[in-house]
Amino acid sequence: MSMKKLDDLLALVRVRAGQRVALRQRDPDGEACLKYIDKDAAPQALGLLCRKLAKLQEIIYAEHKHKILIVLQAMDTAGKDSVIRHVFGSLNPLGVRAINFRAPTLTELDHDYLWRVHAQAPGKGEFVVFNRSHYEDVLVVRVREYVTPQIWKRRYEQINDFERMLCAEGTTILKFFLQISASEQKKRLEERRDNPRKQWKFRHEDIEERKFWLQYQTAYAAALTKTNTVWSPWHIVPANRKWLRDLIVAGSVVRALENLRPRLPAASGMDTEVEIPAVD
Repeated sequence: MSMKKLDDLLALVRVRAGQRVALRQRDPDGEACLKYIDKDAAPQALGLLCRKLAKLQEIIYAEHKHKILIVLQAMDTAGKDSVIRHVFGSLNPLGVRAINFRAPTLTELDHDYLWRVHAQAPGKGEFVVFNRSHYEDVLVVRVREYVTPQIWKRRYEQINDFERMLCAEGTTILKFFLQISASEQKKRLEERRDNPRKQWKFRHEDIEERKFWLQYQTAYAAALTKTNTVWSPWHIVPANRKWLRDLIVAGSVVRALENLRPRLPAASGMDTEVEIPAVD
C-alpha cells in the first residue's frame, strides 16, 4: 500500500475542522475505503504499519520528549480491545499503558470528572491508550440522565480546554470513534452469547445499553461535532470490517508520529575511546 493511498484513505475518516457530524451519513462498512485497500492486501499492510509503529515508539521512548494519547470511543462490541491488541500489542510495554475507564469510584465522584483522567495522561516518551475516556461524561451521563443538560452541555468546552492544555504541554492526541451499525452489533452480541469461547465477554448491561442506541447516536454526533478541534481531531473509523478498522487506526497513528519527526537522542558525555574491560 503506497503512502499516497494511505493518506487518501485516512482523509476519508478524519473529521474536518468545523464539520457538523451526521452519523447517518457515515458508512460503518467503509465501502468508499475499498478502492484504496482490499482484505487480501490488508494483513501485509497492517504488519508493515505495526513494524513502523514499533520503531517510532522506540525512538519516542528514547527521545523522552513527546507524549502520545490515543482515545478509543465506541458502542459496545465495536472492537476497542481488539484494536489495542492488534495495533498496539507489539509495542514495548515499558513505554505503553492501556487505561480502561469504568464507572467512577466514590473517591473519583468526590472530585471533578476530569480529575481521574488527568492523572492517567501520558508522560514524556510514553504512549497511553484510553479504552473509553472523559467522553463518557458527555455520552452515558447524557443518555442515562445521570446529570442535568446544563452540566453536560458545559463539558464540551471544558474538554476542549483540557485537551488544548495537554497539547500545549507536548501531548499529541489522536481520537478514534469506532463506528458499527446496529445490525452488526446485534450479530456480535449474539456471537458472544452463543460462542462458549466468547461468553466471558457477554454482559447483560450491554443489552440494556443497546436499548438506547438512537440516543447514543445523537450524543456521539454532538460530542464529535463539538470537540473536534485543530489540536485534537476526531477520526470516524468504519468498524463493521475489523481488518479495515485496525488498518485505519494503525495508519493514522503512524502518520501522526512520522509528522513529529522524532529523533534518537545524541549520546551525552560519551567517550568513544573508552575501553570496555574484559571479564575473566
